[in-house]
Amino acid sequence: MADKLYDVVGIGNAIVDIIARADDGFLSKHDLAKGFMRLIDAEEANRLYEAMGPAVERSGGSAANTIAGLASFGAKCGFIGRVAADQFGGIFRHDIRSQGVAYETLPATDGAPTARCLILVTPDGERTMNTFLGASVGFTPQDLDYAMLHAAKIVYLEGYLFDKDEAKAAFRKAAREAKKAGAKVALSLSDAFCVDRHRADFQALVREGADIVFANEKEITTLYQVNSFAEAADAALQDCEMAVLTRSEAGSVIVGEGETVEIAAWPVPEVVDVTGAGDLYAAGFLFGLTHGAPLETCGRLGSFAAAEVISHIGARPETPLRKLAKEHGLIA
Repeated sequence: MADKLYDVVGIGNAIVDIIARADDGFLSKHDLAKGFMRLIDAEEANRLYEAMGPAVERSGGSAANTIAGLASFGAKCGFIGRVAADQFGGIFRHDIRSQGVAYETLPATDGAPTARCLILVTPDGERTMNTFLGASVGFTPQDLDYAMLHAAKIVYLEGYLFDKDEAKAAFRKAAREAKKAGAKVALSLSDAFCVDRHRADFQALVREGADIVFANEKEITTLYQVNSFAEAADAALQDCEMAVLTRSEAGSVIVGEGETVEIAAWPVPEVVDVTGAGDLYAAGFLFGLTHGAPLETCGRLGSFAAAEVISHIGARPETPLRKLAKEHGLIA
């Protein structure tokens, strides 16, 4: 790929993850369904935050997790996402920059406060998630950083953000700007329910804006309204250059560049928390792709990164992925 300042620039929800230990009694007291994710408003987010015990606070969101994973491999990355000019916006900015990621999005001075996800981890490892989307979903074309987009090899778009008309317009604009500057555009479908709500718009973005599509089996079959994974993979290849399709313990399939590559799932002694598996798969794959690796190596890097993140609680690597990948002979 052409010489650029950034390997990958991601665009997505800018969310502060607030992770705390809790017992079943705390969940019952606050009427929380164990192991589920629900959307909450700002008032409930504040009330639950005050009631939680000591917590770890860090930058989160699907695309931000992918970008942090790429940085852990040693890639040069940037992120674009909307926060407010408040306490949690400052936490997001400081934390993502501490990962070595460039982040220059100006905080919003009016409207909703910064998004946050309050994650309660019980002794059995279950994660109960309470998400306030706040300022993140107010993303518009005015929030785009054109200098960053023009300096990227790949611009990575998070499907979770693709829910409002202004955000859709921003994605289309980002794709045009990226292509104009010679970058590839990658799109993560993120969520089958989101795809179902906005199928026509997603299909148009895949056909007209995306070069690479990341999806799991449910998301890609939902996009094309087919029952067969093979049918969905074939349909995707008609619309974009490459489809990178994950199938949980069945591994992944990459179709593109005139070949179909099947990748086995990387072995994991114990699956602790599957949160972030797809995000980190994309990180490993994109690291390989931006560094000239063949598709099989890209897929193995993705599988390896996903395995690392599901072996512990949290959606970020606990050990630098570059170090671990070298130990396994995946990179030099």
